[in-house]
Amino acid sequence: MTYGPVGLACALPYGEWEEAMLKISLIDNAKRRRLIVEGKLIAPWAAELRSVGEKARADLRGRELVVEMKHITTISQEGENVILELINGGIKFRCDGVFTKHLLKDLTRRAGRNLGEVKR
Repeated sequence: MTYGPVGLACALPYGEWEEAMLKISLIDNAKRRRLIVEGKLIAPWAAELRSVGEKARADLRGRELVVEMKHITTISQEGENVILELINGGIKFRCDGVFTKHLLKDLTRRAGRNLGEVKR
């Protein structure tokens, strides 16, 4: 089952959202729930990703939740913080682009350190 863009992205004509905001699409199948994230991950859209991620985590019925970051043009500190929170919450990430891959590796490393500190 596929749903359209989540949040305000659906309020703009196709193509214009990429200049101003974040597009989040939800795609469900029997094994996995995917959030496809595109655009600018900046405030206030970072808070929207947090909210959508928390809602998507509910009622998974044994499926995994994966956030796929595609065509990300900007990630602010607020965006990094939300990604780190979601990683710490057990959500898996996949991404395109050299910068986004590098950033996600760094955040995953930081999340691992944070989890290690909690376990002590």
